[in-house]
Amino acid sequence: MTVKTLTIDDKLVSAREQDTILDVARESGIPIPTLCHLDGVKDVGACRLCLVEIASGSPDRPNRLQPACVTKVVEGMVVYTATERLKKYRRMIVELLFSERNHICSVCVANGHCELQDIAITVGMDHVRYEYVSPLCEVDITHGLFGVDQNRCILCTRCVRVCDEIEGAHTWDVAGRGIGARVITDLHQSWGEARSCTSCGKCVLACPTGAIFRQGATVAEMDRDRSRLSVLMTAREKREWIG
Repeated sequence: MTVKTLTIDDKLVSAREQDTILDVARESGIPIPTLCHLDGVKDVGACRLCLVEIASGSPDRPNRLQPACVTKVVEGMVVYTATERLKKYRRMIVELLFSERNHICSVCVANGHCELQDIAITVGMDHVRYEYVSPLCEVDITHGLFGVDQNRCILCTRCVRVCDEIEGAHTWDVAGRGIGARVITDLHQSWGEARSCTSCGKCVLACPTGAIFRQGATVAEMDRDRSRLSVLMTAREKREWIG
């Protein structure tokens, strides 16, 4: 196995050839925020919160911005994860996520257990500078066990990926474009009519917000153990169980 050496935030680190910048940073104790990344499933670089600066090597060119979750390490790479430029972009991204849907934390089942809420605090978002879109978003509770509230969805596609890659059902997908994009079940049927759904609940575990929830859960009750998804993927790929 080829070992790569690179510098992250002026810290010299070693990495495996197949590692991404996000992998190496986390192993080295260097925090990089992300919402679409989930251990156990493939990365897609959807949320862009994990953008890092990669030194261009030329003083007359700005450092390149790349998503850490899908950018492979390169020998001698110089990476910065917390510059003022990145902090500005991350806060902007979080504010846009809040403005695009109807996130009202005080009445959400995931209040206190929400990754979007946590990251908003981390980036110092105390208000939203952009105009709220306030779209008309539906809530689907036709499933016997679960529900989906499009008001809370941030289109991270975690539900799509765990359903496809871990459960193998591919009940979930994304339809529409831009502000009209929505996660859907079985070609836009209601969740209760989605015959491919196995009611496994992996999408509930994967969701970073209160968009997918267990029916009957009240405000602040949606605590999730997402490590179970990584355990299942490891068991499938390596045929071994981890504790």
